[in-house]
Amino acid sequence: MQIAAGQDVVESYLPLLLGIGILIMMVAWLPLILKRMPLSLPIICVISGIVLFSFPPFEQYSPHPVEAPIIIEMATELIVIISLMGAGLKISRPFSLDGWKIPIRLLGVAMPLTIIAVAFLGGYYLGLPLPAALLLGACLAPTDPVLASDVQILSTESADEDDARFSLTTEAGLNDALAFPFIHLAIAASFAGFGLDVWTSWISDDLLLRLFIGSIIGILAGKLIGKIIYALPKTTRLSRTGDGFVALGVTLIVYSVTEFAHGYGFLAVFLAGLMLRKASDGHGFNKRLHDFADETERLLMMFMLVFFGGMISKGGLFSALGTELIVFAVLTILVIRPVIGWCSLMGLSKPSLDKFTISFFGIRGLGSAYYLSFALNHGNFGSGDLLWEIVALVICISIFVHGILVTPAMALMERSHLR
Repeated sequence: MQIAAGQDVVESYLPLLLGIGILIMMVAWLPLILKRMPLSLPIICVISGIVLFSFPPFEQYSPHPVEAPIIIEMATELIVIISLMGAGLKISRPFSLDGWKIPIRLLGVAMPLTIIAVAFLGGYYLGLPLPAALLLGACLAPTDPVLASDVQILSTESADEDDARFSLTTEAGLNDALAFPFIHLAIAASFAGFGLDVWTSWISDDLLLRLFIGSIIGILAGKLIGKIIYALPKTTRLSRTGDGFVALGVTLIVYSVTEFAHGYGFLAVFLAGLMLRKASDGHGFNKRLHDFADETERLLMMFMLVFFGGMISKGGLFSALGTELIVFAVLTILVIRPVIGWCSLMGLSKPSLDKFTISFFGIRGLGSAYYLSFALNHGNFGSGDLLWEIVALVICISIFVHGILVTPAMALMERSHLR
C-alpha cells in the first residue's frame, strides 16, 4: 500500500509542479490584468481549484474540511497572522478618537450586533443549538484581512485620507482578535452551557485578561523590534540588511510569545505592525517589510483558495446544500452586515457613498475558516459538516459578490472624491 501511495506521488509530481508554477505566475500577473476589471484574484483561484481538482490525479487531494481539521486550522492561522502584520504596516494614521471614530464604531457597535443577528438567525431559522449559533455568529461577524486587500489601504505609500480604505483596513486588522472571546464563549458553552461559572470565567479570562496580554505584548514588542530595526547605531541596526523576510520573523515571534503568555496573538501581531510602522518614520525598509508580508500572504492565499475550490468540486463541501442555507448565507452577506454597518455609522458627516462602501464590503474569508476549525477542534459541537457548509457558502458568496463589485465600487468612490 505504501509503495502504491509513493507511486501516486511520483506520477503526480510533474503535473503538481506545473500547476504550482502556473498558479504562482497567476498571483504575480493577474492583479495587473484584473486591476480595472470586475473580477478579483480570489475568484480566479477558487475557479482554478474547482477545475484543477476535477481531473485525476489531483482529485484525491481535495478532502472535506472535517477530514483535515488540524491542517486547516494551522494553515489558515498562518495566513491570517501574516495578513495582520501586513495590515498593521500599512496604517500610518496616529490614533485619536476623532481620526479612528469609524473603525471604533465598526468594532464596538457593528461587530457585536452582527454576532447577535447571525446567531439569532442560526438559532431561530436554522434551528441550531445556542452554542453552535453563537459560534456561527462569532465566525461570520469579523471581516477578513486576507481577502479584503482590494478595499484596504493599497500600500505603505498610500495616503490615509481615504476614510473608507483606512476604516476597512483597521476593522479587518482588529476584529479578528476581538471576535476571539466569543469563540471561546461558544466553546465553553458547548461543554457546560451558559451557567454563571462559564460567564465569570469568560469575562475575567477570555475577555479581559487575554485582550490585555495581547495588547501589552503587541505594543511593547513592536516598539522594541522597531528600535532594533531603526534606532540602533547604524552598524548594528537591522534595517541595514534590507531583508524583507524580517516581517515574517517578527510575525511568528510576536504571535508565539503572546500565545505562550495566554494572550490573543492576532491582536498582538496587528499592534506590533502598527508600532513598527510608527517607528519607521517613512523609512524605505518599512516598504520592504510590507511587500514581503504581502507577497507571502498572496501566495498562501492562492494555495488555500485553490484547495477551497477543490473541496467544492471533489471534497463534497456543498453536497447537502439546501434552500435554507442559501437564504441564510445571502441574508448574512447582503442584509445583516450592510444594514448593521450603515446603522453603526449614522450621525457621521461622511458621504453616503463612503458609508455604503464601508458597510457593504465586509468581506468574509479565511479568518472565518480559521475560527470554525479552531472551535471544532477544541469544542463539543457534534458534527461539523453543517457548520462547515454554512461558513464555506458565506465565504464563497462573499468571494464572488464582493470580488465582482469591488473594482467598480472603489473606482466610483475615488471619482466621487476627485469631484
